[in-house]
This record gives sequence, structure tokens and C-alpha cells, in this order.
Amino acid sequence: MPADVQGEIGGRWQERGRRGTVTGAARAVTDAALAHVDAAAALERRRAHRWTDRVGQRRAEPGELGVFIDEAQVANLEKKMNERGYLEGSEMAGTFNLLRANDLIWSFVVNNYLLGKDPFPFDLLYWNADSTNLPGPMYCWYLRKTYLENKLRVPGATSVLGVPVDFGRIDLPAYVLATREDHIVPWRTAYQTTQLIKGDRRFVLGASGHVAGVINPASKNKRSYWVNDKLPATAKEWFDGASEKPGSWWNDWSAWLKTQGGPMVAAPKSPGNRKHKAIEPAPGRYVKQKA
Repeated sequence: MPADVQGEIGGRWQERGRRGTVTGAARAVTDAALAHVDAAAALERRRAHRWTDRVGQRRAEPGELGVFIDEAQVANLEKKMNERGYLEGSEMAGTFNLLRANDLIWSFVVNNYLLGKDPFPFDLLYWNADSTNLPGPMYCWYLRKTYLENKLRVPGATSVLGVPVDFGRIDLPAYVLATREDHIVPWRTAYQTTQLIKGDRRFVLGASGHVAGVINPASKNKRSYWVNDKLPATAKEWFDGASEKPGSWWNDWSAWLKTQGGPMVAAPKSPGNRKHKAIEPAPGRYVKQKA
């Protein structure tokens, strides 16, 4: 949602000095960070926001995804997307499946095709199957600037809507999460986010991987997470000084949010306002559309 629309809908509580929380996961983290950079012209208004975030570092060390990132492969993808205008969701899904071929490809070939067994019920497979098409211009820019050239982390090396990008200008409180077994965003690379931004920063390392490590409801309180109040220069130093806590990292996040926010207030009775009407009930028709 554009920042000006957010202000028009939530302007009353903004005028009373209250602040909002921005939450991003995976690629949305980059969007959240760029939104703050893009607000440089209205910095004082945006300063009232907090940045609660999952990893924002793209990507000094991209991990296993680096296998698919070179000039030839990116140029080939750009050609396809320029011809049809978008990246097909099946292509993105295929890339992620190849990163975990034993689990996401060959296990089904053996168990379902060769042995004739029914797929084992697994809620995360719904997430894997929920791919979406991506706009071509956006994804071309994203692949080249944030992966191949890795310019997004260099102050002023690239710009968005005419605004030079410098993450060092983000001086808002930030809760940065990574997961220890994440094969898409290596946690050591994610840790470098803390060295790019300013403000009150907290880095937390969750157990498990890219999806299961993040979707870990406090009600079930599974797995564990690592914390360290200090933010040394390297991920190794951070981990050496970290302590492991049992249960869901959501509990730590909730406690951190309470230290950043004001008193609890009643939620709005309905979404939108007179000018900006609610389009339809959540989650919205786009969620139900198949790529």
C-alpha cells in the first residue's frame, strides 16, 4: 500500500504521535527497506515508523542460489521476461525445488511414482505449491541489482524512483531474523544487515529453515532460537557469544515489540475509510487465482 494512502487511512493515529510497525519476510524485506529509503523527502514523517524485519541483506554471499546467478543465466531470464512481461511462477518454483532436490523432487519420484505411495501430509508443501508470477521489469531489476551486481548494499550505487539507495540512512529500530538452516538466505549473510543499517537493532537466529523456522507459532513453542545483545562485526563472533533459548522466537519478537510501542489501543472496527473503501474480505481474490 502506498505511503500516502497509509497516511490518509491512519492519519488520525499518526497525528496523535503513535507509530506503525513495518513487517517484511523474504523478498518483502527489500521492499520494506526501499520504502524507507524512498521516503527520504518525507523523512521526518517516516521517522515515526519502526522497521521490524527479516533479513535485508541481498547478497554478498547468496549461498546455493549463486549456482543460478551469472551473466548468461540472468540475461536469458531477462530475454524471456521481456518477451512475455513476467516470470512464470513454475520457473521460480523449479529453482527452489532444485535447491533441495532430494526432498522436493526425488523423494516424490521414488515414493509416489516408483512405489505408488500417497504423498505424506505436510503443511509446508502447500507453501511450496503456492507459486506466483512476478512482473518482468521488477524481477529483472531485482536479479541484476541485488544478486548479480550486488549493488543494493553499496551506498548510492543504485537508485529507486530517482532516489539514491543508502541503507545507512535507515536509523529506525529493527528486529532482524534469520534461520540457521535457511538454504535461500544464508544466516551469516543475513547477519550483515545489522552492519548496513543504524538505529536500535536486534538480531535473532531461529532454528530450522526458510519456512519452518519462521512459521513457528508460540502456541506450539517448538524448536529454539539464539540471541546475543551485542552486534560484533562478524556472524561468527555473534554466534560465539550467543545463547540458545528453547521454544519459538515469536516470544522474543513479541517482547521486543512491547519495548518499542506505546499502550494497546482498540483495533479499527472496519478496514479503510470513506475515501479508500475495502475492496473485498481478506485474503482477497488474488490469493485464490492460480498462476
